[in-house]
Amino acid sequence: MSKYSELVRGNLLSILADNTFHSGETLGATLGISRAAISNHIKVLSTLGLDIFSVTGKGYCLAQPLKLLSTHKIREQLASTHTAEIEVLNVIGSTNQYLKDQTIGLNNAHTCLAEAQTAGKGRHGRKWVSPYAASLYLSMHWSFAGGYSVLGGLSLAVGVAIVDALNQCGVKGIQLKWPNDIYAQGKKLAGVLIEVEGQIGSECQAIIGIGINVALPTNIEEIGQPWIDLSQLSEPVIDRNLLAGTLIRELTKSLTLFENCGLDPFISKWRTLDIYANQPVKLLIGEKAISGISRGIDGNGAFLLETELGVKAYHGGEISVRPI
Repeated sequence: MSKYSELVRGNLLSILADNTFHSGETLGATLGISRAAISNHIKVLSTLGLDIFSVTGKGYCLAQPLKLLSTHKIREQLASTHTAEIEVLNVIGSTNQYLKDQTIGLNNAHTCLAEAQTAGKGRHGRKWVSPYAASLYLSMHWSFAGGYSVLGGLSLAVGVAIVDALNQCGVKGIQLKWPNDIYAQGKKLAGVLIEVEGQIGSECQAIIGIGINVALPTNIEEIGQPWIDLSQLSEPVIDRNLLAGTLIRELTKSLTLFENCGLDPFISKWRTLDIYANQPVKLLIGEKAISGISRGIDGNGAFLLETELGVKAYHGGEISVRPI
């Protein structure tokens, strides 16, 4: 996707965001392109999950009004001392990859958000479904001077920060699933993907990617597990700019605390939010499955599973937890 096409589509959506009809002729004149080009851009936008009406004699209209992300509105939730860069992009492959491609010279808390991702990804390389303006897709950069050795439990601290942000936005009843999922009413609401680069024993660069379902299309079929979004948890649905600003604030606060104190300040809170606390679960490790009782986490953030052999700690990597 060329930068010019992306700019045109962003401007086109800004016009259509008012949820009223605009003729192809008027849109073309406003954007300086032909009616045929407008039609082609509309088709591309439809592939991103946008429901756009096309009516002969009336033009084009979004099925629902659209409130786009705004750097200015996001910064309204932040203190004036928060000077880290905040980039709001239209459509990109992946917010994580965008920051990974430019880690040199990035300051801590440099944040990238996108309206849609064409190559969003989750844990284990799974696809993260990312329809246009339907969720919050956010990645933040943070450098850790202590290297890989100080990152144990980072995803747990990030999970606590997400819950704190959601609570401040009025969403309650949120729980955490080890090591990096956020649940509500037993269904997945959000996920975390942390990617780290650097040399062992020296400074490393972490990209913390977060996806939060806000108002997904009801006909979405690509998500391979039970899901829920904020439109089902709050009325009216939370403004994404409010959520983004609150999340950036809480994430910055939590990452600063984690960098200075490690996981310790987050353990107690995480345990109170543990969705599988003292419940029978199945641990999937590659092709192997181990059943037992979940006993939470230890001081390093490892998952504790009790079997007839006793309690054993399991660390991240290719491990997944499932209910029985």
